[in-house]
Amino acid sequence: MSDFAPDEADRRQAVRVTGRNLFYFQIISKGKFQGIQKDFEDGIPPYNHEGLSDIQMFICAQSALARIRERDADLAEFLLHLDTKINLILKKITDSKTIFDKLSLYDLNISGKGVSFITNQRIAKDEILEFHIALLPTYTYVYCFGKVISCTAALDEGREDYYRIAAEFILIMEEDQEKLIQHNFKQQSLALRNRRLRG
Repeated sequence: MSDFAPDEADRRQAVRVTGRNLFYFQIISKGKFQGIQKDFEDGIPPYNHEGLSDIQMFICAQSALARIRERDADLAEFLLHLDTKINLILKKITDSKTIFDKLSLYDLNISGKGVSFITNQRIAKDEILEFHIALLPTYTYVYCFGKVISCTAALDEGREDYYRIAAEFILIMEEDQEKLIQHNFKQQSLALRNRRLRG
């Protein structure tokens, strides 16, 4: 349960920030989503679903490295090289694709309530999307689901045959929503500080 009054909680969730983050989405069937939603209502988090253990391990390692880098850049660099080598060896041995292989850098406009992004794929309103988001630079990982509320031509972006998709979150864990909100406040604070330094 939120510690904030309803109006304040809504304001916090509505804070939006645009930035580059690692991102992957896919359309899922309403039947599959209903199964995930039922599991969630029965106390089984979405993170327990098949195929998510590899990305969670990677993201946790990157997040730990980011914290180590703040204290000891040389140690973090050494550990990063070790982690990369281990991942390459494992990839050769298993020869399997993970969700991490599908993550790409996207410009996301994101809040605690939803996300918008540009893609070359037209997606119908009310389609359900599965989202994998790794917030940079901390590699904070969020796995959630959203419903498309609009799909418009991205002409204002000067990108022909591209579409701006806006989706509202329909299944997101409370702690993941809080991660997005905290990330946005940090990014806003950083942007304000940089503007003051330049001004």
